[in-house]
Amino acid sequence: QVQLVESGGGLVQAGGSLRLSCAASGRTFSSMGWFRQAPGKERDFVAAINWSRGNTIYADSVKGRFTISRDNAKNTVSLQMNSLKPEDTAVYYCAASTYYSDAIENQNIYNYWGQGTQVTVSS
Repeated sequence: QVQLVESGGGLVQAGGSLRLSCAASGRTFSSMGWFRQAPGKERDFVAAINWSRGNTIYADSVKGRFTISRDNAKNTVSLQMNSLKPEDTAVYYCAASTYYSDAIENQNIYNYWGQGTQVTVSS
Protein backbone atom coordinates (compact mmCIF):
# COMPACT_ATOMS: atom_id res chain seq x y z
CA GLN A 1 0.00 0.00 0.00
CA VAL A 2 1.39 3.36 -1.03
CA GLN A 3 1.58 6.08 1.58
CA LEU A 4 2.83 9.64 1.43
CA VAL A 5 3.17 11.19 4.86
CA GLU A 6 3.88 14.91 5.04
CA SER A 7 5.28 16.84 7.96
CA GLY A 8 6.73 20.23 8.77
CA GLY A 9 3.95 22.71 8.12
CA GLY A 10 3.08 25.48 10.54
CA LEU A 11 2.86 29.18 11.20
CA VAL A 12 5.80 31.47 10.47
CA GLN A 13 6.36 35.18 10.08
CA ALA A 14 7.14 36.71 6.72
CA GLY A 15 10.82 36.30 5.93
CA GLY A 16 11.05 33.11 7.94
CA SER A 17 11.72 29.53 6.89
CA LEU A 18 10.02 26.17 7.04
CA ARG A 19 11.02 22.72 5.87
CA LEU A 20 8.43 20.27 4.62
CA SER A 21 9.13 16.56 4.35
CA CYS A 22 7.29 13.75 2.64
CA ALA A 23 8.04 10.14 3.46
CA ALA A 24 6.99 7.70 0.75
CA SER A 25 6.41 4.01 1.27
CA GLY A 26 4.99 1.12 -0.68
CA ARG A 27 6.92 1.45 -3.93
CA THR A 28 9.44 3.53 -5.80
CA PHE A 29 8.54 6.52 -7.94
CA SER A 30 9.85 8.20 -11.07
CA SER A 31 9.29 11.71 -9.77
CA MET A 32 7.94 13.53 -6.74
CA GLY A 33 6.69 17.03 -6.32
CA TRP A 34 5.05 19.63 -4.17
CA PHE A 35 1.87 21.47 -5.02
CA ARG A 36 -0.12 24.00 -3.03
CA GLN A 37 -3.65 25.24 -2.82
CA ALA A 38 -4.64 28.55 -1.29
CA PRO A 39 -8.23 29.19 -0.13
CA GLY A 40 -10.53 29.75 -3.07
CA LYS A 41 -7.83 28.97 -5.62
CA GLU A 42 -6.80 26.03 -7.74
CA ARG A 43 -3.98 23.73 -6.77
CA ASP A 44 -0.71 25.01 -8.24
CA PHE A 45 2.67 23.51 -8.96
CA VAL A 46 5.51 24.47 -6.60
CA ALA A 47 8.51 22.21 -7.26
CA ALA A 48 9.34 18.74 -8.50
CA ILE A 49 12.29 16.39 -8.76
CA ASN A 50 13.07 13.47 -11.03
CA TRP A 51 13.90 10.65 -8.68
CA SER A 52 16.64 8.90 -10.68
CA ARG A 53 18.32 11.87 -12.41
CA GLY A 54 17.77 14.38 -9.65
CA ASN A 55 16.88 17.25 -11.94
CA THR A 56 14.53 19.80 -10.46
CA ILE A 57 12.02 22.36 -11.63
CA TYR A 58 10.38 25.24 -9.77
CA ALA A 59 7.46 27.56 -10.20
CA ASP A 60 8.62 31.08 -11.03
CA SER A 61 7.03 32.37 -7.83
CA VAL A 62 9.34 30.29 -5.62
CA LYS A 63 12.58 30.22 -7.61
CA GLY A 64 15.53 31.27 -5.50
CA ARG A 65 13.57 30.83 -2.26
CA PHE A 66 12.53 27.17 -2.23
CA THR A 67 14.69 24.10 -2.69
CA ILE A 68 13.45 20.58 -3.32
CA SER A 69 15.68 17.63 -2.48
CA ARG A 70 15.47 13.88 -2.13
CA ASP A 71 16.95 11.26 0.15
CA ASN A 72 17.03 8.04 -1.81
CA ALA A 73 17.90 5.90 1.19
CA LYS A 74 14.93 7.17 3.18
CA ASN A 75 12.61 7.52 0.18
CA THR A 76 11.89 11.06 1.32
CA VAL A 77 11.48 14.33 -0.52
CA SER A 78 11.86 17.66 1.24
CA LEU A 79 11.02 21.25 0.46
CA GLN A 80 13.14 23.91 2.13
CA MET A 81 11.23 27.18 2.07
CA ASN A 82 13.12 30.38 2.81
CA SER A 83 12.15 34.05 2.67
CA LEU A 84 8.51 33.10 3.04
CA LYS A 85 5.85 35.57 2.01
CA PRO A 86 2.19 35.85 3.03
CA GLU A 87 1.24 34.77 -0.49
CA ASP A 88 2.93 31.42 0.18
CA THR A 89 0.13 30.61 2.61
CA ALA A 90 -1.60 27.45 1.41
CA VAL A 91 -2.09 23.77 2.01
CA TYR A 92 0.97 22.05 0.58
CA TYR A 93 0.60 18.61 -0.96
CA CYS A 94 3.27 16.05 -1.66
CA ALA A 95 2.73 14.04 -4.84
CA ALA A 96 4.41 11.02 -6.38
CA SER A 97 4.32 9.65 -9.89
CA THR A 98 4.97 6.20 -11.27
CA TYR A 99 4.83 7.50 -14.85
CA TYR A 100 7.97 8.38 -16.74
CA SER A 101 7.53 11.91 -18.02
CA ASP A 102 9.67 14.98 -18.58
CA ALA A 103 6.70 17.16 -17.61
CA ILE A 104 7.19 16.70 -13.90
CA GLU A 105 5.53 20.08 -13.25
CA ASN A 106 2.26 18.72 -14.60
CA GLN A 107 0.07 17.54 -11.74
CA ASN A 108 -1.78 15.18 -14.08
CA ILE A 109 1.17 12.77 -14.09
CA TYR A 110 0.99 12.30 -10.31
CA ASN A 111 -1.04 9.34 -9.21
CA TYR A 112 -0.39 9.45 -5.48
CA TRP A 113 -1.03 12.37 -3.14
CA GLY A 114 -0.40 13.14 0.50
CA GLN A 115 -3.01 14.46 2.88
CA GLY A 116 -1.67 18.01 2.81
CA THR A 117 -0.01 20.19 5.41
CA GLN A 118 -0.93 23.78 6.22
CA VAL A 119 1.64 26.53 5.82
CA THR A 120 0.63 29.95 7.10
CA VAL A 121 2.85 33.00 6.70
CA SER A 122 1.88 36.04 8.71
CA SER A 123 2.76 39.57 7.65
